[in-house]
Amino acid sequence: MGPSSESDDGELPPGPDGLPVLGNTHQYIKQPTGFFDELATYGDVVHCEFPRIDAVAVFHPEYVGDVLLEQSTYERWNFDELKELFDYEIAPRGLTFTRGEEWKRQRHFLQPMFGLNRLEGFSSAMVDATERLVEEWDDGEEIAVNKEFSRLTLSILTNSLFDFDLGERRESITDAAEELQAMADMSGAGAVEMLLPSWVPTHRNRRYKQAMDAFDATVEALISERRANPGQYDDLLTMMLEKEDDHEYSMSDEEIHDHLITFLIAGHETTAMALTFTWLLLATHPEERSRLETEVTTVLDGPPTAEDLSDLSVTEHVAKEAMRLYPPAGMLFREAIEDAELGGYHIPEGTKILLPQFTVHADDRWFDAPDKFRPERFTATRSDERPDFAYFPFGGGPHQCIGMHFAMMELKHIIPIIARRVDFELLSSPQPEINMELTLQPAEDVRMRVHK
Repeated sequence: MGPSSESDDGELPPGPDGLPVLGNTHQYIKQPTGFFDELATYGDVVHCEFPRIDAVAVFHPEYVGDVLLEQSTYERWNFDELKELFDYEIAPRGLTFTRGEEWKRQRHFLQPMFGLNRLEGFSSAMVDATERLVEEWDDGEEIAVNKEFSRLTLSILTNSLFDFDLGERRESITDAAEELQAMADMSGAGAVEMLLPSWVPTHRNRRYKQAMDAFDATVEALISERRANPGQYDDLLTMMLEKEDDHEYSMSDEEIHDHLITFLIAGHETTAMALTFTWLLLATHPEERSRLETEVTTVLDGPPTAEDLSDLSVTEHVAKEAMRLYPPAGMLFREAIEDAELGGYHIPEGTKILLPQFTVHADDRWFDAPDKFRPERFTATRSDERPDFAYFPFGGGPHQCIGMHFAMMELKHIIPIIARRVDFELLSSPQPEINMELTLQPAEDVRMRVHK
């Protein structure tokens, strides 16, 4: 089955009926992922509505590629309408929400920190942090793997990109990450509370303000420490500060603050969720766990090094398949900045474009038995048989995730170390309920027993 057939010029995409003012909000709140499954029954380009927002959901890889690659037609949606309506604003000057020339300057400035040559130097930090965590686990101990992996990836990120140990700062960063996730929760009661402006003194709004005030204080302290000790560090934060005297591009404290939010919070939580769901799936698929262990014990003599990563194909396939079934970002957002045509339909300027990875990744046109965990889908041959953008956990085009190579390198270090040292006995449901937050999150902790 190919793309939806083209319609007459000027015709808007089809979609479900909605309520006055609310549009399709009630359907989305009831079951976010199920809502997109329902939308997909209308075709590959489908219209839906929310308060003050006309949106189109895209389900075909060809059209996903059109949106991600055509930067002159589609820009990232920075949620201005929601900021005005609900008085929420998260890192507006960070790399996630800037657009146009400002984004290009920032991306050009930050990209060298994520180059492959630079990333190889982070290998030992990834190994050390993972081995320390495994040593902390007692044989027979029950742990929440989502929280343990969040702790691990935050430690790796701060040591690798910001060259500091968390110490007392850990709590302010993790609290901010948790409250940002909660503020973006669009499932059930969380969506209802999200519709209230931030000045309404709800319990969630108070927690959010307290957490972000503490995080702001941590960031200000880090910036002050760097300025007081010039020349002692070689990391991303130092790069941002030292460029202040560069007349071509100077970063304000507001930009630095928002970049730190972007990398410290979004950067560690996405990888933590990829690890959580990887081990959830491996715990329920012993044959795949055995294949992984065989690779780890035959390819590696000890902890992985940067030179070993290209030989860890099974490890890579396992991680990619976990991100197919549970894409950490869940959905990407764009906005038509001019009138456009997509899949034969007219897309008016200002339309918000929704790219639901979790639905496209589960389409049986591109993946046989898409609900099954089958890492062999990601061999080179089978990957080449699929259309581009049938799988896009890191996005694509000019805005492809700047930390993609860092995240994959991290996964290919952490997974083998744990596979050599630990077996996990799953104590939670093998199919947890999922919340749509800043990242896809299990509604409850994923609990496992450690067997060393």
